[in-house]
Amino acid sequence: MTKDAAMEPANILIRPKDTRYQDSFRRWQGCPRVEITKAGKLFVSIYTGGAEEDAENYGLLISSRDGGDAPFEMEAVVEHPAPGCGAGGGVLWLDPGGRLWMFWPQSVGWHDGRQGVWCSVCEKPDADELSWSPPRRIANGMMAHKPVVLSNGDWIFCCFLFRDECGVQNYRVRPGLEKEQFSNIYISHDGGKTIALYSHADIPDRQFDEHLVVERSDGSLRMLCRTFGGVGESDSYDMGKTWTPGRKSDIEGPCSLFDLRRLKSGRQLLVNHDGFESPLSQKEIEAQASPVKKWAGRSRLTAFLSEDDGRTWPYKLMLDGREDVSYPDITQGEDGCIYVVYDRKRVTEREILMARFTEEDVISGQLTGSRSRLRILVNKATGQPNVSDRD
Repeated sequence: MTKDAAMEPANILIRPKDTRYQDSFRRWQGCPRVEITKAGKLFVSIYTGGAEEDAENYGLLISSRDGGDAPFEMEAVVEHPAPGCGAGGGVLWLDPGGRLWMFWPQSVGWHDGRQGVWCSVCEKPDADELSWSPPRRIANGMMAHKPVVLSNGDWIFCCFLFRDECGVQNYRVRPGLEKEQFSNIYISHDGGKTIALYSHADIPDRQFDEHLVVERSDGSLRMLCRTFGGVGESDSYDMGKTWTPGRKSDIEGPCSLFDLRRLKSGRQLLVNHDGFESPLSQKEIEAQASPVKKWAGRSRLTAFLSEDDGRTWPYKLMLDGREDVSYPDITQGEDGCIYVVYDRKRVTEREILMARFTEEDVISGQLTGSRSRLRILVNKATGQPNVSDRD
């Protein structure tokens, strides 16, 4: 391994045939992300590789031409050439020009106190064989949600470095990066040509920040962040330049990732755990020796709809009521159809699942659309033997 391998780009392998990338070999997977082109080509990225969530992981990109009805086929693998340097498993985003962006974190070891957000862009994602730009590093830390295009044209990217009190034993941020241990905002004023650190929010009790931002109808911004005690929040009234002191929001959660998007209709859609039981306390989380934790309360994955900028959520649709369903990601097609991907039991069932539904389904509380379906199996890894039940 080079002295600083994580600062070198990963490889983007186009449809590799090697056995170790195939479903029949992989032994764990999770943290999926989804995007759909204007022509209806659906992409899903999966975090996988290695024995479980560790430094040998890579990212797998698959696609379907028919909104998930047609079989998914491999498109690419993002993998770092240096042993012990993990890469892949990042965010997918279709920008206003129709280009597909793929973001991923890189780190030596599970987390080296700096990591880094890298990206590559596909100019023609509907092509039969995809071509990607050379990877570039845009930020320290990680990124868990799609960028947001503000009404003033700015693009904002939510990147974060774990704080030392994140609950991972023996974790410390690298010297010199202490002032970046926040829910950071990176900004581009030129359509992604340049991206720079812009501001941050300081939200109490945050764990792995995994924050996101949504713009309200009055132009103010709301940031939501994963915390030990649920979901924290902060507001900006100057397009992300400054943020109010962080506070606990009225959204609950079992210390897990959630997603929130403004839909084409103007409504907001939240996908989160509803009525979950017995989440672990902060002390119970911190007491686990492994940096990859076991969790509780990741059940009853539900879509909520708001018509008043997220003040109330009067409509909801249960997507999957089982245990160990987590890490939802939302996108919406040109026809208004909503797609949510998530994982189930990352090291035993190893399922990547999808819900396809409409706003009317959520308002009704049940599926009414002709193409609406729940628990669509996107991908299942079947490699043996099982690793320990840690997810």
